[in-house]
Amino acid sequence: MSGDDTVVAMDEQKPVLEQSELMDSSEEMNGKLDTKLRHMAKRRVKRNSSSDENAAAAANGVATVVGGVIKTVVHKNDRKSRDARGRGLPKKGGAGGKHTWGKPGEVYEEGPTEDMNDPNYDSDIQDKNVVVKSIALPMSPEDIQKAIEPIILEYFDHGDTDEVLASFSELNIGDRKYDIPVHTVTIALEKKTAQKEMTSVLLSHLKGKIYNEDDLAKAFMTLLDNLDDLKLDSPDAPKVLGQFIARCVADDCLPPKFVHSNPGPVTSDLAKSALERAHVLLNMKHGLVRLDNVWGHGGGRRPNKHLIKMMLRLLKEYLSSEDKVEASTCLHDLEVPHFHHELVYEAVNMVIEDDGKERTMKLIVSLLKYFYDSVIVSADQMLRGFDRFVNALPEISVDVPHADTILDKLADLSVDSGFLSAKFRDSLSTRGRKRFVSEGDGGLQK
Repeated sequence: MSGDDTVVAMDEQKPVLEQSELMDSSEEMNGKLDTKLRHMAKRRVKRNSSSDENAAAAANGVATVVGGVIKTVVHKNDRKSRDARGRGLPKKGGAGGKHTWGKPGEVYEEGPTEDMNDPNYDSDIQDKNVVVKSIALPMSPEDIQKAIEPIILEYFDHGDTDEVLASFSELNIGDRKYDIPVHTVTIALEKKTAQKEMTSVLLSHLKGKIYNEDDLAKAFMTLLDNLDDLKLDSPDAPKVLGQFIARCVADDCLPPKFVHSNPGPVTSDLAKSALERAHVLLNMKHGLVRLDNVWGHGGGRRPNKHLIKMMLRLLKEYLSSEDKVEASTCLHDLEVPHFHHELVYEAVNMVIEDDGKERTMKLIVSLLKYFYDSVIVSADQMLRGFDRFVNALPEISVDVPHADTILDKLADLSVDSGFLSAKFRDSLSTRGRKRFVSEGDGGLQK
């Protein structure tokens, strides 16, 4: 084969080689494209792995389909999650977004700073050995008085000393524990003897639990210094305070030297009279035993015999002193308004036993009129007392034959004084009373 033939043959083979190379490169490009498409498909499947692509797209914005691909138009200021895998809820509960301060109602508290150069640095907080405790300030004297008064008034109603102890234990009084007996006794000065007895029992019960002996002594010294003011509201304050002091000594709440050693520093005449009253009560025969009843028994708890004895003593002292105010005070202290008819009965009987002497009759009528006008003895109790005596007149006439005559005279004076009704006086003549006739009639009873 010649040289020309060779050149022609090579020229004929060149297009064949170029065509095969183009086919190889085309196959290689197609393979790369297929690989890229497969990777893209995998990413699309991973990104849209939710079971409901349309729901996820709709939850994130406005869903549109372009060329078979779901596209979502998201609002610019939408605070909801843009991730298709989310539940469509606001991000972080609506907190922490751009230009936001956090959740509504959330308060940010700045903790202690540890930078010594920070103006807010507090060395006491950073010191681990410092223990911070809250301290409650004690009550002021005015607050103490306002807190004690309702407790004492309730105690006079229920009489439970343990409840009072629990109430006082809750008060932050501090060093002013002596204020408790001061205000307690001050309130009791204006009360009746029954409340005074309850006060003495309470003072003894609280001693050693709320206050000690020194606090109680300080309290009574304060009361002795304030007697000038206390007497304005309670005229008998020195006498009553002396009885409180004597009772506390008898109950071992105060030492006996409190009464004997204090007359020196005490300069007020009222304070001296109160201590003298306590001294007399403590030095009387069987004084410590008798001081248990320094306030007497409550009216309803006293036996009738004791009440009758006290009323007879009251009437005898009145006939001797003719002091109606003192007699009314003694009757008021007995606290037995339901038993005042006994006083009327004993007063009428005293006139009959004195054989109707004019002085005795006038004094008794004057006293009964004073009790009636002062509403110390009610009209019902007055009528009941006279009626009882009329019913007992047959037996009384055995010892005093002319008792009915004396009673008629006493009834006339009572009607004239205005405390007995004329109707009741007229009824006396119709009562079936035993009357002794003269011996000429044979001593018969009619």
